Amino acid sequence: MDALVRRLVGVPGREDRLRHLEVLPAREAVHEDWPGWVPDDVRGAYAAQGVARPWRHQVVAADAAHAGDHVIVATGTASGKSLAYQLPALSAIRAARGPRGERGASVLYLAPTKALAHDQLAGLESLGLDVRLAAHDGDSSREERDWTRDFGEYVLTNPDMLHRSLLPSHHRWARLLGSVQYVVVDECHHYRGVFGAHVSHVLRRLRRVCAMYGAHPTFVLASATVAEPEVTAARLTGLDVVALTRDDSPRGEVSLLLWEPPFTSHAGENGAPVRRAASSEVADLLADLVAEDVRTLAFVRSRRGAEQVALTAADLLAEVDPSLPGRIAAYRGGYLPEERRALEAALRRGDLIGLAATNALELGIDISGLDAVLVAGFPGTRAAFWQQVGRAGRGAQDALGILVAKDDPLDTYLVTHPEMLIGAPVEASVFDPSNPHVMGPHLCAAAQEQPLTEADLPLFGPTAREVVDELTSLGLLRRRPRGWFWTDRSRAADLADIRSAGGSPVQLIEADTGRVVGTVDAGGAHNQAHPGAVYVHQGETWLVEDLDLEHHVAVMRRDEPAYSTTAREVTDISIVATRERQSWAGCELALGEVDVSHQVVSFLKRRQPGGEVLSEDPLDLPERTLRTTAVWWTVPDDVVAEAGLAALDVPGAAHAAEHCSIGLLPLFATCDRWDIGGVSTARHADTGVLTVFVYDGHPGGAGFSERGFRTAATWLSATREAIASCECASGCPSCIQSPKCGNQNNPLDKAGAISLLDALLAGAPRDHG
Repeated sequence: MDALVRRLVGVPGREDRLRHLEVLPAREAVHEDWPGWVPDDVRGAYAAQGVARPWRHQVVAADAAHAGDHVIVATGTASGKSLAYQLPALSAIRAARGPRGERGASVLYLAPTKALAHDQLAGLESLGLDVRLAAHDGDSSREERDWTRDFGEYVLTNPDMLHRSLLPSHHRWARLLGSVQYVVVDECHHYRGVFGAHVSHVLRRLRRVCAMYGAHPTFVLASATVAEPEVTAARLTGLDVVALTRDDSPRGEVSLLLWEPPFTSHAGENGAPVRRAASSEVADLLADLVAEDVRTLAFVRSRRGAEQVALTAADLLAEVDPSLPGRIAAYRGGYLPEERRALEAALRRGDLIGLAATNALELGIDISGLDAVLVAGFPGTRAAFWQQVGRAGRGAQDALGILVAKDDPLDTYLVTHPEMLIGAPVEASVFDPSNPHVMGPHLCAAAQEQPLTEADLPLFGPTAREVVDELTSLGLLRRRPRGWFWTDRSRAADLADIRSAGGSPVQLIEADTGRVVGTVDAGGAHNQAHPGAVYVHQGETWLVEDLDLEHHVAVMRRDEPAYSTTAREVTDISIVATRERQSWAGCELALGEVDVSHQVVSFLKRRQPGGEVLSEDPLDLPERTLRTTAVWWTVPDDVVAEAGLAALDVPGAAHAAEHCSIGLLPLFATCDRWDIGGVSTARHADTGVLTVFVYDGHPGGAGFSERGFRTAATWLSATREAIASCECASGCPSCIQSPKCGNQNNPLDKAGAISLLDALLAGAPRDHG
């Protein structure tokens, strides 16, 4: 790989783009004998696929699960986690089969995506074992669902189907649920934030319903990229879980490059310099690697981006060799299953050398034999980054990984501070099962499944009784001698939309056909689906004609306008209660509940490409109020004066620090910058001094701002360093400008933000967080 890296870097004009090169050493495999309890046919099926002896960590995990221990297998990408849970699961099914083939034991496999579940299904089918396999998802026909219910032994599904199908209709699924011996939760790091909190309660409801029918399944969780695996698994399932983290699989040498595109001659908002797009840089690198016959996968954030990278790389290759463009393709969600499978097969065979993909290929799809992976922009978490880079070099072959930074504070910080990415632990999976906005609907759903009793409440956490009492006072539950009953005839499960960020989701309707093309959460509709908005959904561009908030509908029409839109909103925040506070030598750090009010008042049209403002159109939308959790910090007047800030733009300094701190928080909590919001003011009504708030954008909170409070010194130090180390003179999208700012990134003061953070951090405890 050394020669290849030198050729990539040596292209004229690229000399200054490589920010860091790290070589991760190779690792030898450690094998172990098959456990004695594995049936001969199961062992033979794996041997026929080339698994003569399993790796040691697979045997350790399988033995633990076979013994009835709840386990999380937290080993690297391509380390064979599937075999670790399939061995005990398949063995249990074969051992418990009745004399006439009756189902004696069953397995529920839960995946975050249908693609991953079907990939697992294909792998299990290829073993050729006498096990009744079935996928149960939104694409399953009524006949398939009936067969799964009556005969399925290894059922592959997802948390949504558990929540909306199996659990509400558990009496119809009683024979399956009463025979569940194992529950597999694959790629469990995916369950974070509000979604993770919802899934944690779905799993608790599953445990409760299984117990009603006499089953107490063993849980096996798997993830290549999860921090504190035993803590995450315990919070997700409500059980004590053993973490197995030693990885005995082989790995080749990996050359990891951190790459930053240069500034262009173009100017952005308020005259700020703009870097070359990460997608354009990735297209160039993809073309170079394909020309070198290097089998390469490029990860791009959006569907449209993946298509554009593939087209641009193909055009570049056509200039070199007319036969090469046909060896590049795009891969994204939205393709038909047979189209995706054909692309996967072509890449495996070597017919395709380059593939530009969305993260549809991130979660467990088995593409082996890749030489290189390109990542267009940090994917939001270290966990996702290592999932993507781990696609290269599967097995013992050497590999190349390149992270190309996008014009963003987090990306800029990481490529200039490689120690925060390479060798650093992945982020903790942040979610809060005790959030009453999440727990309440699931308690209602549980009561509909079977009346709740005092004995049930500990399953849902220590605050469950308080939430049940509130639901009772609201008339949603009714107390009877046998427990709490659901009072409505409708489906209680509909109260808990486990993928919604809060509030009734708004349906996106195609104007000409009336077809529902998707949904957006209620808050997002104001900002993204207001009348006149350009809305990008699944890589397609739409123009919003009408937003009916009363009926939760947005009417859209396909269009390709030469502009984008950005909502401008007025935001106010008030402190409801302070949970915790810390004094930082006169400054203060606090965590608590806040009320955030938003009102979208207008939207800007920006020319694309270019970004210049074409017009500002007024909007008349109602104010929204969100009670949530926030972290905030205050700097009193005397500290502002001592730091010399009085002569600077104090509101601009606070605003710039707020923007960059929001951009950096995803490095410390598994969130996206769009999951959180902020407010800054030189003098807040509730504190009387300069205050900067960062809050969770979900009712009740999602755990993100609390994570910021716990790691505040490290988080805010990184914020200060990201601003100071940026090459721009007075602020740009790589440091203090925000794409979601409702005030056109004005006022902002880069130098003032550095001085303000210096004053704040001077009193921060060194060991905080």
